[in-house]
Amino acid sequence: MADTFKFELVTPAAPMISQPVELVIIPGAGGNFGVLPGHAPLLSTLRPGVIEIRDKALAIVDQIFVDGGFAEVTPERTTVLAEEAVRVADLSREDAEARLKRAHDALMVADTVGVRTLAERDLKAAEAMVEAYEAFDKPHGKA
Repeated sequence: MADTFKFELVTPAAPMISQPVELVIIPGAGGNFGVLPGHAPLLSTLRPGVIEIRDKALAIVDQIFVDGGFAEVTPERTTVLAEEAVRVADLSREDAEARLKRAHDALMVADTVGVRTLAERDLKAAEAMVEAYEAFDKPHGKA
């Protein structure tokens, strides 16, 4: 069995990552799931959260916040399609909290079921972004 597989993360703007990796942990709609080389084929929707790329020793190599999307896993490759993706190291407290405030405000004025559904989705994504920032901030002493 190979030691790595190809991991790709694609957004509408451009491909973000295309590299060999040893382990990826993905925020699936039903819970986080890990992918190793030779993983069984799988399709999953994603919830807002953090994708972690890890090495053989399970040390975190990279963390990317995604606000949802889809993942396709094959034994040789994992592809994530995300509407939005940003490295957790690039998040700022101000941006995350501003997004959360906008989402709360939008939910408060939602006047139809469709608008409310979108506002609730945006709120979940904003809450996940703040959580991702705070989880990253503690061990790294980010200001």
